Amino acid sequence: MRDDEFADWLPLMRDRYAEDMIGHAALPPERARSKAVDDVERLFPGGEPSPDQLVFVIEADGEPVGNLWLADRDDSFQRAVFVYDIRVDESQRGKGYGRATLARVDEQLKSMGARSVSLNVMGHNHRARALYEKHGFRVTGIGMRKVFAARQEP
Repeated sequence: MRDDEFADWLPLMRDRYAEDMIGHAALPPERARSKAVDDVERLFPGGEPSPDQLVFVIEADGEPVGNLWLADRDDSFQRAVFVYDIRVDESQRGKGYGRATLARVDEQLKSMGARSVSLNVMGHNHRARALYEKHGFRVTGIGMRKVFAARQEP
């Protein structure tokens, strides 16, 4: 990803991350936004590209159709490559770009000697989960939550 693309991507990714925490992890908006800012600063100090993070533009026929963010991190007591974000633009979904991107990631990681690649997927995202399972990813854990309505005072 070029520097100008990175400068556009980083705040959008941070805001989507906060919205995911609000909508799917039930975090209060202020807490989610604060956590998103803190996490992004930790991973991209000063809002700059980091050698520990690999961020790419997904292209088709020379045009951008999405983004990919990978990082090497500790995962279950071992080093593993982690897919922090893979996003195909909504207008480009269903055209095989996600599948092609995952195949390319596999090729690249195998050539680098990586032993595994991991990712998280939101429980509601059935389409992405089906794609990942078809690509060979297996469920390693399931987080669940039950939210109670706010207690009404008499």
